[in-house]
Amino acid sequence: MTEPPLPYGKQSIDEDDVEAVARVLRGDWLTTGPAVEAFETALRERSGARHAVAVSSGTAALHTAYWATGLGKGDEIVTSPLTFVATASAALHLGASVRFADVDPRTGNLDPAAAEAAMSKATKLIVPVDYAGHPADYDALERRGGARIVADAAHSFGATYRGRRVGTLADATATSFHPVKPLTTAEGGAILTDDAEVADRASRFRNHGIVREPGRLRGSGGPWYHEVQHAGLNYRLPDVLCALGVSQMRKLDAFLARRRDIAARYTEAFRETAGVETPTVLEGVVPGWHLYVLRVVEASRREPAFAFLRGEGIGVQLHYIPAHFHPLFRDLGCGPGLCPVAEDFSSRAISLPIFPAMSDSDVERVIDAVHRVARKLL
Repeated sequence: MTEPPLPYGKQSIDEDDVEAVARVLRGDWLTTGPAVEAFETALRERSGARHAVAVSSGTAALHTAYWATGLGKGDEIVTSPLTFVATASAALHLGASVRFADVDPRTGNLDPAAAEAAMSKATKLIVPVDYAGHPADYDALERRGGARIVADAAHSFGATYRGRRVGTLADATATSFHPVKPLTTAEGGAILTDDAEVADRASRFRNHGIVREPGRLRGSGGPWYHEVQHAGLNYRLPDVLCALGVSQMRKLDAFLARRRDIAARYTEAFRETAGVETPTVLEGVVPGWHLYVLRVVEASRREPAFAFLRGEGIGVQLHYIPAHFHPLFRDLGCGPGLCPVAEDFSSRAISLPIFPAMSDSDVERVIDAVHRVARKLL
């Protein structure tokens, strides 16, 4: 009997999660209610950040964090092209522009020297991406040229950098709780920050820019009175999904431990395998291992290797097509050759399955398939 295909990532939902959601469905609140506050409290406690603002997706978290840190028309961000396109495209919605800088060939993370070289007088934000769950080099990136740091930590919630937790490494941190991420709220995200003003602005932006506090209103009225003082959006994360997030948070340590165990087994198994390179973990970093990205030595062999593994039911994936290759950014003057290290990294990358629900036999199945493709094609 043929074994079912293994996806590259998958949510881990148990009966505790189901019951947490059901309790909300049986209660009085479906949208903004007590579960939102409970989830934001759990996010603060886990990350160490002073403030957490839950929003409806990782993309919403980026857009909100950019606005909350002051990005606007005429400004620009410097970021990595080795990311999902939202890291860059969210800035366009605020009238800002994007400069792509190359990556560290070891980790795929934004190269601090390349980021500094890409900066101009218009650079408002540097946006490192914690690629695959490995935190960027935040100490080297800190306040270069006076720019603020907004971390795209969609992959790395629960990871640490030099003993400090993701969520405390930047002026603002955007996270994602998509089903394949370290924990899930189905869709969802959050902004983590120590800056009270950034948190306040983020809270208003996610709710249409509405202000209700009497001391901040420009006019007056009855108990119903409120004002829209900024052009915000509806980026609220509802109670029903926040309840799932609270339940998932209780299992985050177990989820991360399993991901790290699988990554360690892969790295040991492929250490001496000809034709492939295993991921690098820099000193002082404990990754979250959202992804395990193997790289073939010869880029020309990636496509046949990818097809072979898919044919074996191993749900490999590519992370990512460089953002500046997309027509959206080509039309803005970007294109191949802009970031050669990132382009080479992408051309040789294969993301292997890694998620907490994988059994030991699933892991061995992946290892066996990679060894076979290496012998046949690499």
